[in-house]
Amino acid sequence: MPSIDLGGWAESSVGWLQTHLSWLFDAVNTVLTGLYEGVDAVIGAPDALIVAGILAVLAWWLRGLAAGVLAFAGLALIDSFGLWDEATATLSLVLVASLITLLVAVPLGIWAARSRRVSGVLRPVLDVMQTMPAFVYLIPGVMFFSIGPIPGLIATIVFSMPPGVRMTELGIRQVDGELVEAARAFGTTPRDTLVRVQLPLALPTIMAGVNQVIMLALSMVVIAGMAGAGGLGEAVYSAVTKVDIGGGVESGLAVVVLAMYLDRITGALGRRVSPLGRRASAKAAASARRATPAFLRYRPGTAVATVGIVVLALIGGGMRLVGGDDGRQSVAAGQNVGQGKSIKLGYFPWDEAVASTYLWQNVLEDRGYKPTVQQLDPGPLYTALAQGQMDLQFDAWLPTTHKQYMDRYGDKLADLGSWYGPTSLELSVPSYVKGVDSLADLKGKGALFGGKITGIEASAGMMARLNDTVLKEYGLDGEYKVVSSSTSAMLADLDRAIKKKEPIVTTLWSPHWAYGTHDLKKLKDPKGAWGKGEEIHAVGKKDFARDFPRVAEWMKNFRMTEKDLSSLEAEIQNGGKGKEKESARRWLDAHPGYADRMAPAGN
Repeated sequence: MPSIDLGGWAESSVGWLQTHLSWLFDAVNTVLTGLYEGVDAVIGAPDALIVAGILAVLAWWLRGLAAGVLAFAGLALIDSFGLWDEATATLSLVLVASLITLLVAVPLGIWAARSRRVSGVLRPVLDVMQTMPAFVYLIPGVMFFSIGPIPGLIATIVFSMPPGVRMTELGIRQVDGELVEAARAFGTTPRDTLVRVQLPLALPTIMAGVNQVIMLALSMVVIAGMAGAGGLGEAVYSAVTKVDIGGGVESGLAVVVLAMYLDRITGALGRRVSPLGRRASAKAAASARRATPAFLRYRPGTAVATVGIVVLALIGGGMRLVGGDDGRQSVAAGQNVGQGKSIKLGYFPWDEAVASTYLWQNVLEDRGYKPTVQQLDPGPLYTALAQGQMDLQFDAWLPTTHKQYMDRYGDKLADLGSWYGPTSLELSVPSYVKGVDSLADLKGKGALFGGKITGIEASAGMMARLNDTVLKEYGLDGEYKVVSSSTSAMLADLDRAIKKKEPIVTTLWSPHWAYGTHDLKKLKDPKGAWGKGEEIHAVGKKDFARDFPRVAEWMKNFRMTEKDLSSLEAEIQNGGKGKEKESARRWLDAHPGYADRMAPAGN
């Protein structure tokens, strides 16, 4: 069978589209960004409890008092987790994606219901859209629109559209044909037949499709956190990569609350707008009157609910105007180099990347900049730097680990110099594993380690080097399987194995705090398959020196010793999850004068 390079064709097609249709992607990006930011501004502007109250009134109107109370309690719980901003960002993405999806899906469903040929063409397309792994949609999204909410929005629209189309088509096809014939016999036009007969009777099925669209949109928005979409998806992704149990539980519960609220509200709305649904609701209400107290059955009328929502919205707007905080930071006189200029810092969840990024976030704030920090995988981060959507990252391992990204984007990046080195890549085992001191000793001992090597992110250059060179050099490629995960997952697996005194072999590198925490052996590399030690560089977007000349100058002179970096990483580890910035600030306070050496404020 001849080889079919479908992946190469797809990559060439994406490159062609980027070159020739960039104007179109820019226009789409501008429109969708404006729409998303507008919705987010409306939802996120008032106080959290005010918005929770508005959404609770909506639930009370549609489902009753108990639903309103539970909705308010759930939304207040999200606020108590400190995840309200993330929740409103996620809700904004879901609403915008669902609106756009339904504007396309419902007309397509109607068209498919009225034409067998259109239905036959759409069916395989919808099959592909619905069964393609959701993560795949993020790749072209990032390539065309860079990181941020828009790739997630595009991927969400594509992923959630099939049920909207299918359920609309199904609902219209299920309408009794005799009713349609009767309408036509009385001279009803096809348009009026659709609007006055088919759509009202198909509405319960269509609303079920709307519900599924919203649920799929919410699930995809969470996945889109991997591409920098923000919101609860980013919180979930961050918790997973850092093995943060507490953060994972809180962000996961926040997603559950939103999902349950949207599911119940759309279901109730479907019954409210559908004639058949209203009839079923009336029967259910009549049967429940004897068993339910009167005050629990009471639902405000549409006018009363509208007045309540408007009053709460006005109160929220007034509170924002009276108590708003401009968020400005005081900067010491003579040190306001940045003049409030924004700078975007990216990092992936490697310890030295976390440590250096939050260290520089504190220092840049002290110098008058407004740095924002975002976690991404290496692939999306380098893509964002190349497209100018991110300004700077501090953990480029060169010339080996991140060679693939520099080769691909080298002319679109700025190497700002090395700040640490040399490093080393290695495989490590606990010291209690006897008879394994070098890579050569692993041969023939695959059964001891379960035939696997616990690795880190699949996109890391270290993983490619291990699979393509190291295993083959020592004849291990058929005996061991490299299991990709994340840095935090690898460390968690290492910690679990050590507690149980089980044999394990993992990817590691130096410097790393794990060598100070656990008694580990670096496996020797007599054949030099890992290559020479690397340098850790700061890499910025192409025009970084032009946009941030002082920061570029600081980067050229920035160096950290192993002692300083190790102590900073230890401080951040001891500080706990979610407190990296505060931990880096404590480290700076414990090292007076260090910030001045990193970023001299004088001319």
